[in-house]
Amino acid sequence: MNRYFQTPPVVKNLIIINVLVYMATALLPVGDTIMQYCALSLGTPYFHTYQFITYMFLHANFEHIFFNMFALWMFGRTLEYELGSQRFLTFYMVCGVGAALIQYLTALAFGELPLLLVGASGAVMGLLLAFGVMHPNAVIMLLIPPIPMKAKWFVIIYAVIELFLGWKGVGNVAHFAHVGGMLWGFLLLHWWKRRGTIRF
Repeated sequence: MNRYFQTPPVVKNLIIINVLVYMATALLPVGDTIMQYCALSLGTPYFHTYQFITYMFLHANFEHIFFNMFALWMFGRTLEYELGSQRFLTFYMVCGVGAALIQYLTALAFGELPLLLVGASGAVMGLLLAFGVMHPNAVIMLLIPPIPMKAKWFVIIYAVIELFLGWKGVGNVAHFAHVGGMLWGFLLLHWWKRRGTIRF
């Protein structure tokens, strides 16, 4: 079968875990308890350091998980094949944890605590950044509006928009977490490149 239609193991398992956790929080009586203890509850009595990891596997609603998992599947497959499964998982987790750290520091600086954070968006934004860096001239077809755009321009424009929206405090979205995931992804990619472990 053509590799394009296959899903490598880490991407597949991340999607499965995220979907199962979402179903548990949406359908089971313990759903609220899972959210209470596993969402990143910064500045609250429920905060625990492990939440910097567990928050990535929780999602607020169907739309939230659908778009995150779709982006993970779209960009993650290519990156896992190129980076290898172990390095890909390391990259994903570093971007997710790093995104939460950036969101926490900005919330602390702007006096926006307490803060509740859920979702794989920060880690997924790291993948988008990596795809744009490693395949700058690949064409991405946007959904809205439906126009083609080179990956490098899409990443730059998206990052600028997220930074602006975060600065303005627009919406109930962790915009700085998105930017943070991209930042940590950029730093990790270039660290690996300097060590000669990857090429792009």
